[in-house]
Amino acid sequence: MKKIVISIAGILMISAGFAQRNLTLDECRQLGMEHNKTLEIARISVKMANEMKKQAFTEFLPYISMNGSYIRSDRDISLLAENISLPVYAQSGSQTGEYVVIPENMLDINTRNIFTGNISFTQPVFLGGRIKELYNMSKSAVKLAEATEKNKNEELLLEIDEAYWRVISVQNKLYLAKEYRNLLAKMDSDVAVMVAEGVATKSDQLKVKVKLNEAEVMVTKAENGLQLSKMALNQLCGIDIDTDIRLADTELTKTNDDIPVLIPMEQAFENRSEIQCIEQVLNMAKSGQKMMLSRFLPNVALTGAYTLSNPNPYNGFKQEFGGGFNVALVAHVPLFHFGEGLYAINAAKSKEKMANLQLEELKEKISLQMKQNSYKVAESIRKRNATLKNIEKAQENLNCANAGFEEGVITATDLLGAQTAWLSAKSEDIDAAIEVKLNIVYFQKSMGTLEIPRSTIK
Repeated sequence: MKKIVISIAGILMISAGFAQRNLTLDECRQLGMEHNKTLEIARISVKMANEMKKQAFTEFLPYISMNGSYIRSDRDISLLAENISLPVYAQSGSQTGEYVVIPENMLDINTRNIFTGNISFTQPVFLGGRIKELYNMSKSAVKLAEATEKNKNEELLLEIDEAYWRVISVQNKLYLAKEYRNLLAKMDSDVAVMVAEGVATKSDQLKVKVKLNEAEVMVTKAENGLQLSKMALNQLCGIDIDTDIRLADTELTKTNDDIPVLIPMEQAFENRSEIQCIEQVLNMAKSGQKMMLSRFLPNVALTGAYTLSNPNPYNGFKQEFGGGFNVALVAHVPLFHFGEGLYAINAAKSKEKMANLQLEELKEKISLQMKQNSYKVAESIRKRNATLKNIEKAQENLNCANAGFEEGVITATDLLGAQTAWLSAKSEDIDAAIEVKLNIVYFQKSMGTLEIPRSTIK
């Protein structure tokens, strides 16, 4: 029986080992990029924009088509409405002659079965610049889709980083809660002995038990919070939510992060995907304005066709196939349409003006965001250094309180106060350490320097 229990326990341990997964922050980012549906949609949008760009380029090329038809008619075509008489003169030059009668049906053409076909082409020569601007708009659409994809990448990375450091935060607070509970459990045991010896009161023992119960609740909440935080991170990474993950950055030692350097504002504008999006919208608005202007300009196209028909019009309409080639230069000049083109141009100008205003507003917001995040990074680092010093003082105070309590010169209430202060200092340090990590990410995002891992999705 004992062997069976040991075997089952071993199997469970092996299964748990397989279910657990070790992950670094970079691995979480990579997994998230590969499994996120929003990013997949953005990638498809880029591919679609590229295909639309290729389609727009074909507008520069000739359009070639082939047509064919068959017509069945119940009547022939008659070139004469009635019999006609034609005078015939003798070769001697005599003014007298005879008349030849040509019957009405002699010049009838058999058109009961008509076959026609042609191969034609149309080559745009000048369409007022419309094709060129259409192609320019398609190129801008590709860049817009790429910038949108980059923005979605950055937003996802921000979400993953927040979820990752949330897990680290809760995990460290769980360790802290357990450590605090162990302190109280030891104190509870010591106080029980002291009560038995008559050097402590029941009131002291009750105070410790209340704190111990609170610590147990704190541990339970931290354990539940950790599981929920891991599930949220698993979902972002495309991992089964029940998978137990272990993260690499569990130890929050003294901060030694590489602090980003504030880059020139213009460089940040070039990096930011939001700026790139609005710039492409502005380019499309300019192209749209030129396309509206092309409505006032003439359109010229070269056309050509080879036409085949039966009956053959080139050989007396015999029942045979005959054909010929023709080329034409066609011009279309718009004259007047009650100001339609002018209204369209005014609308396009308004769209361009809107895009310019949006661009200026966004640049102002980004400038403010960069400066704010720069200050927040520096402030959070100072805060972390202060919490580390507070921990040293709280630890020293706790050590003194423990020694004093054991010697009987410190009351249980004073020791509980020292433990609470130690717990608060430790908890604040965890929050400060996580704040440094996230503020650095926010700062990088505001400058457009957040590194996006290369996705393996093609």
